[in-house]
Amino acid sequence: MHRIPEVDYTDDQILELLNNQDEKGIEVLFKKYYEPLCLSGYRYIRDKQTIEDLVQELFFDLWKKRAGINVKSSLGSYLRTAVRNRALNYIKAQRIDFADEDEIVSFTSEDTNSQEDLETIELETFINGVIDSLPEKCRMVFVLSRHEELSYKEIAEKLDISTKTVENQISKALKILREQLQRYRESQ
Repeated sequence: MHRIPEVDYTDDQILELLNNQDEKGIEVLFKKYYEPLCLSGYRYIRDKQTIEDLVQELFFDLWKKRAGINVKSSLGSYLRTAVRNRALNYIKAQRIDFADEDEIVSFTSEDTNSQEDLETIELETFINGVIDSLPEKCRMVFVLSRHEELSYKEIAEKLDISTKTVENQISKALKILREQLQRYRESQ
């Protein structure tokens, strides 16, 4: 039987192969989309190994749920969105890991007041919750600025947006944080 070369498979043909449990589907998907997805993910996390790991995990997860994949837009758009979400989740997890380390240090320090520690942890938890509830673009820009310490220009280049948009999103995030922090203080 003559097979169509990988690059000539349409997205619908690839999805059909996956839905039919055909391993060729994941092979073709990988060959067609691996490099573009790594490049897309690199816009969010500038660590080649981390992005490659995230993209490979995406393909593994796609293979596990291959029979139930429901793509409403183009397959490329679906995959880029999945990589973006994984990258943002990774950034978020890194931020939480650093916060956890700080909490451990504060609990083990002999010179600290435990009531102050608990209040600090509670405040950090509240602030992280507010950050997590920000609109997606706003949260992404804020996290890149404050947690990855990128400049507005670097964020603009990474997300392919203007520096003015970065400024607006940071202003929006800070306004929301100020308002929520004021409410938090009033409730204490």
